[in-house]
Amino acid sequence: MEQAEAIRDPMPDWQSIRVFLALQRSGSFRSAATKLGLSVNSVRRRIDDLEALIGAPLLTRHVDGIRLTAEGHAILEAAGRMEAAAFSLVRTGEGAPFAETGEVRIAVTEGLGAFWLAPRLVEFQRANPRLTVDLRCAMESADVLRLEADVAIQLTRPTSPDLRIVKIGRIHMVPYAARSYEETYGLPARPEDLERHRIVVQDGGQTVALEDYVRSVPGFPAKVPITLRVNVSSAYYWAIAKGAGIGLLPTYASAIGAQVVPVDNLGRFSIDIWLTYHPDAERITRVRRTIDWLRASFDPKRYPWFRDEFIHPRDLPGAVKGEALPDLFAGFIAMAP
Repeated sequence: MEQAEAIRDPMPDWQSIRVFLALQRSGSFRSAATKLGLSVNSVRRRIDDLEALIGAPLLTRHVDGIRLTAEGHAILEAAGRMEAAAFSLVRTGEGAPFAETGEVRIAVTEGLGAFWLAPRLVEFQRANPRLTVDLRCAMESADVLRLEADVAIQLTRPTSPDLRIVKIGRIHMVPYAARSYEETYGLPARPEDLERHRIVVQDGGQTVALEDYVRSVPGFPAKVPITLRVNVSSAYYWAIAKGAGIGLLPTYASAIGAQVVPVDNLGRFSIDIWLTYHPDAERITRVRRTIDWLRASFDPKRYPWFRDEFIHPRDLPGAVKGEALPDLFAGFIAMAP
């Protein structure tokens, strides 16, 4: 009986292409291995096999990472098309009738996720009891094209022409301070007074840069005493609420029971909120429901602090229409004995 002869597949497998793309995007073998959940040696073997199949080196190693060769750049575009096709297959399967229940992944900035969406998710869960919500609150925006999330809400406008991009509102930010801070240090009456106060700033990811705010306020001093830098919105809010200093917060902080007061005469800053998803995602029932709920969650008619025009925090309670808003910070405040 004649022994079957092994057939050598001349086509690269998808996993090798996936590793190549991750390596190119990460810039180093170690970073790619961490992102893929593989060992560094496994990543190297995949790249070695791919280079052997292509018949040319795809990258060179340097002390600061990797760089693509001319051959590497040549196949990068084709590899991207393979990735898009693979994701399209996944979306096609998810659009089938049997997949109307399951998991939906929402990527959102850490502040909006922690203080706006997470407390309101209960209404969405009650309306969709068979769905599992994976809420990813992060300072960096997720890549919807590579399926890091089904839908994303971010403060930087996406640039990819392959995404559906919808402006769903604006965040208006003003300086806030705690009552305890006011009792201890008083409040500045004008920008120049900030030189004698304590300032809290948030750095990193999708945040309002202090420099952008400063440029928008006439008379802002050249140097202010920054006493605390924080990298996430939740810690930033609590630092201000506990009296660490003055910092920028969204105006809706006043409307939903935050334990802070706005500081007048120090200007304000506004930034747009963007909802983004792949057009194919609208064909998936659970994602479509999620998109509709997210848009309703930022409805400027119901929630006036998300309107394009600025409304002072003291005027927000009278601008809210419909049912009264719950105190979304109640769970963080000690109960009365």
